Amino acid sequence: MREPQIDYAAVFRALPGMVALLTPDLVYADANEDFLRLAGRTREQLLGRYIFDVFPENPNDPAAAGMRETRESMLRVVETGERDTMALLRYDIEDPERPGHWQQHYWSPVNAPVHGPDGKVVLIVHRVEEVTELIRARGGPGGDPQARVLEAELYTRSRELQEVNERLRRAHAREREVALALQAALLPAPRPLGNHRVAVRYRPAIGALNVCGDWYDLVELPGNRISVAVGDVVGHGLAAACVMGQLRSALSAAARVADGPAQALEVLGLYARFVDGAESTTAVKAYIDWDTHTISYSSAGHLPPALLQPDGTVTFLDGATDPPLGARPDHVPRPQADLPFTEGSALVLYTDGLVERRTEDIDTSLARLADSLTRHRKSEPEPLADALLADLLPSKGSTDDTALVVISL
Repeated sequence: MREPQIDYAAVFRALPGMVALLTPDLVYADANEDFLRLAGRTREQLLGRYIFDVFPENPNDPAAAGMRETRESMLRVVETGERDTMALLRYDIEDPERPGHWQQHYWSPVNAPVHGPDGKVVLIVHRVEEVTELIRARGGPGGDPQARVLEAELYTRSRELQEVNERLRRAHAREREVALALQAALLPAPRPLGNHRVAVRYRPAIGALNVCGDWYDLVELPGNRISVAVGDVVGHGLAAACVMGQLRSALSAAARVADGPAQALEVLGLYARFVDGAESTTAVKAYIDWDTHTISYSSAGHLPPALLQPDGTVTFLDGATDPPLGARPDHVPRPQADLPFTEGSALVLYTDGLVERRTEDIDTSLARLADSLTRHRKSEPEPLADALLADLLPSKGSTDDTALVVISL
């Protein structure tokens, strides 16, 4: 059956209700017929013009806040890529037939993003429902006095709700900044590890509350060996960053004295019992020995590291997996496995933000990682790390933070 040919421009103009399209610079790109009719403007008066040049704020109302709140809502949509529903808003409109005469209007606005192929916001859908007549009807000569009181109370509460939401947004943004600064201070800076080539990456989540639970760590060991780890704290924000710092430091110290990765994770598990918020943390630890060409590893509920062979074959290190930290009531020795590697291979450790998607099972996610590794098998660690992020992270950003370590073997 042939799909119907739809004129979406005609559909847009015929949409019931007031709908306009604006650029990220808040310039009108289009408006439907109801918007033009109810706003009392022609298409020529709107298109290509800045929204607040067309609809300036009432200069006779010192308490007017409609322009500021509308602008902040639209810019928030551009910045976050998410829909923003505003509270009931008073925004007066100047009568185009009588300059200087302002008509009182009440609106219920919603601003939504239109994303381009690269995930960036290219247009803002501005839908407004005028509720002026409803407000007036409540307060008219025949109106119910109790209803008028209720309407005024509703308007007051909606304004208060808008202000509370704005304060919460600012608080969340501030917490994100502080948490990311703490995260950067706690994670080790990239540095040479002998003659070994290593790339590390950390990408925060796009949400203000979903950052700073992931970490990586690299430790030089006696002989031609290093240890590498990645981990993921269950919580988010400042609390997760603090827990992450404690666990990373403890595992880093344990790696220097433990006989192997399993014993290092055992020590970390015992320590985690006394750290609030550390329960259910996942981590994977690997020791790499270039003299014996062996990887020893152990996992506490974490996703398996990937070993990329020179011919493009990918092997997931899933032979020594145990529950996350604090999952068992009693201490039990953790398993450990060894795997040989050939020169020219690469070991990749990562956290779930790189691969997991809510709409698919983990086998599909790991297959996508393996495919990306195979396609970029000839890349050095730095370009390989960049390629993995480009291939696997959503174009709009991930809802979970991501830690990634790539080691050339």
